[in-house]
Amino acid sequence: MTTQAEERSRDALRAAQLYYMQDLTMDAIAHEMRVSRSSVSRLLQHARDVGLVTISISPPDDARGQMAQRIADRFGITAHVVPTPARTSEAERLERTALTAARILAERVESSMTVGVAWGSTLSAVARHVPLKDVHDTHIVQMNGAANVRTSGIPYAGEILTKFGSAWSSSVHQFPVPALFDDPRTKQAMWRERSVRSVLEIQQRVGLFVFGLGSPHADVPSHVYSGDYFDERDRAVIEREGVVGDCATVFYRADGSSDIPELNARSSGPNLDTVRRIPRRFCVVSSLSKLDGLRGALAAGLVTELVVEEALARRLLSVTR
Repeated sequence: MTTQAEERSRDALRAAQLYYMQDLTMDAIAHEMRVSRSSVSRLLQHARDVGLVTISISPPDDARGQMAQRIADRFGITAHVVPTPARTSEAERLERTALTAARILAERVESSMTVGVAWGSTLSAVARHVPLKDVHDTHIVQMNGAANVRTSGIPYAGEILTKFGSAWSSSVHQFPVPALFDDPRTKQAMWRERSVRSVLEIQQRVGLFVFGLGSPHADVPSHVYSGDYFDERDRAVIEREGVVGDCATVFYRADGSSDIPELNARSSGPNLDTVRRIPRRFCVVSSLSKLDGLRGALAAGLVTELVVEEALARRLLSVTR
């Protein structure tokens, strides 16, 4: 017996075939399928949402295409530049960049893949927009802990991971440990626990790592800097060591170096050598105030594919000639 969901998907596929492959108008499709024009519109949207239809845009040699190519050539990565109006808020820049990133990311996810996710404000926005995709035996794993003295971090990080997992019908593996340990020896002891080792082993299988960049100087504060993750001593270290950003709460300088044991020996995130061994490293950045953090991440070789907002892309190219 055909379920309502199966019938809707069947109708969506038929409408999509008529619209995209036979060039019928929505009025003609409505007449042929004996439904209203608005029903056809909803069926076409459903076909896009569930991945029956994917849309690829091949722009001409425009300014954004040239910027993306220049970034790709300069840094040896794949780049996507997201258009935004000249005058727009940081929140709107983030939403537009996250929406584009979510759709590109869905194209990268495959069956039998393990996807690592670093929680944060940017990934929270991406997770809100990630489209459905029919894959199987896919795993989503949290790459760094989110707990601090005031919260377990589970509701915040868990919500992000759950949205990815639901979109791709994937198994979700949370990492319920502190973002930063008080003492490196505590971290070393916890890393020997079987329950923690099981998550660390899944992290070792990650083939696609999705992350934003934290920054101590962002106009819209990164979650790790706006939450209760640092005490005054930590903030002094960040200032003294010239930290410009972090990747999964592992901190680095403008030149990409990360030999900052006062912070990184306590971090629950993967060290940067481990990150660099992941085959695909998908980074999303939208804020102009994260320019130094982005430059540091590129200098550290953390990125293989970058989704970047247009004004930030232009600034990146202007300071790295």
